Amino acid sequence: MVTYKKILIIQTAFIGDAILASSMVEKMHHHFANASITILVRKGNEAVYSKHPFLKETLVWNKQQQKFKNLFKLLFTIRKNKYDCVINCHRYASSGFLTAFSGAKFMAGYTQNPFSFLFNFTVKHSIGNGLHETERYNQLVQDFTDTNVFKPKLYPSEVDEAAIKPYFTQKYVCMAPASVWFTKQLPIQKWVELSTKIDMTTTIYLLGAPNDVDLCNTIKQQSKHSNIQVLAGKLSLLQSCALMKHAKQNYVNDSAPLHLASAVNAPVTAFFTSTVPQFGFGPLSDDSKIIEVKNLACKPCGLHGYKACPQQHFKCGNLMEV
Repeated sequence: MVTYKKILIIQTAFIGDAILASSMVEKMHHHFANASITILVRKGNEAVYSKHPFLKETLVWNKQQQKFKNLFKLLFTIRKNKYDCVINCHRYASSGFLTAFSGAKFMAGYTQNPFSFLFNFTVKHSIGNGLHETERYNQLVQDFTDTNVFKPKLYPSEVDEAAIKPYFTQKYVCMAPASVWFTKQLPIQKWVELSTKIDMTTTIYLLGAPNDVDLCNTIKQQSKHSNIQVLAGKLSLLQSCALMKHAKQNYVNDSAPLHLASAVNAPVTAFFTSTVPQFGFGPLSDDSKIIEVKNLACKPCGLHGYKACPQQHFKCGNLMEV
């Protein structure tokens, strides 16, 4: 039986991808309980792994400043740490470079990676084949583990839980209305419409990053619901995660908050506008629902979405039934 003592998991894509990579942390810990596990993420995503019980270390790549200088610094650190197993969940050259020259005995990654010819094991990353992204991650390791797919899981600390206790005054729902991509974001008027359908005795918490505050304030101002609180920019990622865990329901786009809900098995309703669940990024919570406009000739229009609707009508959002 294969035994690894030092394992590195790499996922330097967006925050949602970093959250889903926690499924690999869960699986590696399950199979190699005594191994030292490290994860590498891009700067800004490390917060989700704060005080993670199964991780020895979280490495961070700063892509925004001195990108390539920091990349070589990371390579030096990786080689110094002498990992015997590197699992690359990212398909692009930067992570492939770190994997290929890591010095590890075993390296696994996707065939699309430009450095994959130097890996020990590769598998094709195929979107649209019915597999969830966590299942695609699992394909990288199932040859030396098994076919069981672990769900993503995050661990808000006692401090995180204590920080959100003041918001437990009555039953509540959470809404995360923002997305990096315009076409992955439910239109403002739809969030307003949804908010007015929530019972007035239920508090609505609007979640997001600091740059989502204006959007959340606009929804609050236009809504007829009398009990809305804007928490965007006020909570950390793990605090938001903990708040979602205890919510009556969570309403999200096809974006990072969807995966936060999955990582704590929180009830979730996910709105898929320009994208489709068949891409493999749908909710994994036991209590989950997907809402989308079907039978549009132009949907899906892309994997990651756009800054504006290519057809200029945005029917996948404007026709959404909330």
